[in-house]
Amino acid sequence: MKHIVIIGNGISGVTAARHIRKQKDYRITLISSESQYFFSRTALMYIYMGHMTYENTKPYEDWFWKKNRLELLFAHVEKVDTDTKTLHLDTGDNVTYDRLIIACGSKPNRFGWPGQDLEGVQGLYSKQDLEMLERNAPNNKQCPHAVIIGGGLIGIELAEMLSTRKIPVTFLVREKNFWGNILPPEDAALIEEHIREHHIDLRLSTELKEIEADENGRCRAVITNTGERIECQLVGLTAGVSPNIDFLKDSKIELGRGVKVNRYLETNIADVFAIGDCAEQTETSGKRRPIEAVWYTGRMMGEVVAQTICGRRTPYQPGHWFNSAKFFDIEYQTYGWVWPEPSENEKQLFWKHPSGKKAIRLAYDKNTKHLLGLNSFGIRIRHEVIDQWLTEKRKLSYVIENFKEALFEPEFFGTYKEDLRMIKNQFATV
Repeated sequence: MKHIVIIGNGISGVTAARHIRKQKDYRITLISSESQYFFSRTALMYIYMGHMTYENTKPYEDWFWKKNRLELLFAHVEKVDTDTKTLHLDTGDNVTYDRLIIACGSKPNRFGWPGQDLEGVQGLYSKQDLEMLERNAPNNKQCPHAVIIGGGLIGIELAEMLSTRKIPVTFLVREKNFWGNILPPEDAALIEEHIREHHIDLRLSTELKEIEADENGRCRAVITNTGERIECQLVGLTAGVSPNIDFLKDSKIELGRGVKVNRYLETNIADVFAIGDCAEQTETSGKRRPIEAVWYTGRMMGEVVAQTICGRRTPYQPGHWFNSAKFFDIEYQTYGWVWPEPSENEKQLFWKHPSGKKAIRLAYDKNTKHLLGLNSFGIRIRHEVIDQWLTEKRKLSYVIENFKEALFEPEFFGTYKEDLRMIKNQFATV
């Protein structure tokens, strides 16, 4: 019986395991040193905020794994020997495989800041990071002030988490706009205002220079690039993530920033695959990035690699880019490509509701007038509609005239009729 070993039990690895099991009677082993059971990583923040327990974040009951003959091994892989198809574990045990799937995820970035390894300095990615946060910032008495470094999605999540425990937060963002490498300036300004309304001390164009230690080796202040000293008991390093591949550096598996894979998620070594946050595409699709640390792409890769392992060699085709997030009370969705600065052949339209809590941005080709992308703030959009419009290359006039089709109006959420009227009126002259 073939033995399929999967390093990592996140959404990528578990999806691969489930889809292989649906088709084949192979022996399947998932190895993880983060948690015994699969849990929803995107729900970590809600545990800290008191909205959920850890048990609530597990999509499957603990009996699910044995029933489906999915072996779970709680251990850390220290070395991968592809010549003998052997994994060496920190427990002293070895595991052999017939086919290996690397789905080991990401780790928070650290850029060599002085003091970055002090107690009280941490990222927010893993279950262990959440447990560390409970120790470092249990309440506003033990943590009277926190500083967050990096203006991305993890940073805004951490800011919201700490604010629910009334811990004052200073948020240092290197760029002149919040998430400035992703959002156009007007979009960023809307989010910046919303962040400050939640009493977060947002500092733009401000960088971390060093972290100062107290006599016990804990952080007690940060020093910025302007020389300002900000006292704090917690420093959250949220300046992005990178593939968690250090344990592979002595292997024969080809690495770049991540584990290099082709369109079929195959590495340079036969019978070794990589999926999820740690995979680096060498044959990218359109404008998509080689590494995409996004939940849904990990799930898609898990489904695709399962098909190949089960005998139906299938290319990874992620389709149109999309993503979603939540900035405190404002929900954000993006589809297609909306760049911070349009290229020579692109134009953008921006509509903002008088409340300042809702906005729509449409990006389009200035020559053909077909839709290139959409950003939505505070207005829920139907994924399947925008995805279809992008595939059909619908013209901007069609999108504006039929925008109602894209609005998602669940029960009890009311309607967007007035918003739709304002959007159409503003865009009518285009």
